[in-house]
Amino acid sequence: MSTSVLILPGFGNSDPQHWQSLWEQANPGFERVRQHDWNNPVCDEWVAVLEGAAQRAGPEVILVAHSLSCLVVAHWATQQHAPIKGALLVAVPDPDSRIFPREAVGFSTVPAQPFTFKSIVVASTDDPYGTTEYAGCLAQAWGSHFVSVGACGHINGSSGIGAWPEGYELLNKLSSSHISK
Repeated sequence: MSTSVLILPGFGNSDPQHWQSLWEQANPGFERVRQHDWNNPVCDEWVAVLEGAAQRAGPEVILVAHSLSCLVVAHWATQQHAPIKGALLVAVPDPDSRIFPREAVGFSTVPAQPFTFKSIVVASTDDPYGTTEYAGCLAQAWGSHFVSVGACGHINGSSGIGAWPEGYELLNKLSSSHISK
């Protein structure tokens, strides 16, 4: 894949068994966006770090966000931002859920405006942090292609999906422009 990719982990960062970490290890063109505080996220701070990374990466970059970082992308997309090719948004959490991390500040009002870039929202039917209905509604509001992957938990290292080849296929579709805006 020639398009560069920015890996955007969620709350607590992605552990070594997480598909994001495995993709990053296997692809030298993939770069993890490093937040200042993984365990006490402040939305505006994470958005600013994303903007800096997107500016450095250039307009052909694809964002690969997991969980909390999906909300970061949504907030970032409502502001003046660097152009990107697209975004893969996996396991969108519901900030109004009773299990949403209390340490996460500023994420509660999720923007529902259409993105100016292509995107895919991926949801699991048994994700404890957000329902497929919630993710589907946001995908519609954002103008994203929606994919339900069945029962895969939070689609993370604990889900037993390894390098998640199905997700990598979605990334390839996004990269090759097989997903329309």
